[in-house]
Amino acid sequence: MKQEFKFRRWTGEEMVAVHKITFDDDELIVYGGGVVHFADSSTVMQYTGLKDKKGREIYEGDIVRTGKDNIGDPEPMIGQVIMREGSWLIENEKKQEAVDLFSEITSREVIGNIFENPEMLEADENDD
Repeated sequence: MKQEFKFRRWTGEEMVAVHKITFDDDELIVYGGGVVHFADSSTVMQYTGLKDKKGREIYEGDIVRTGKDNIGDPEPMIGQVIMREGSWLIENEKKQEAVDLFSEITSREVIGNIFENPEMLEADENDD
């Protein structure tokens, strides 16, 4: 199976596709959106190789809602997509919960990202 490596970058105003990444004197240089940028690594997000239930690509930094599609599914949650110890997870830091991004039994839906919709994580955190 071929792994697809794709990235996107938050410019401070919009998400743009990244076409090339290089390093120069310990600086990250990102080519995308028709412009060359010196970037903070926290604004560059990797594609997980997975798509949500609507066919939308899931990237690191996306805010994802898990579904309750089958009897016995874990409780639905909202969290941020992160990479931890080589695995893609959906993490709700406030609730100290994390579930695998990949699931054969429960759907995943991208509902936003941490740059454009941070309030989605805050709203979920206040639901306690």
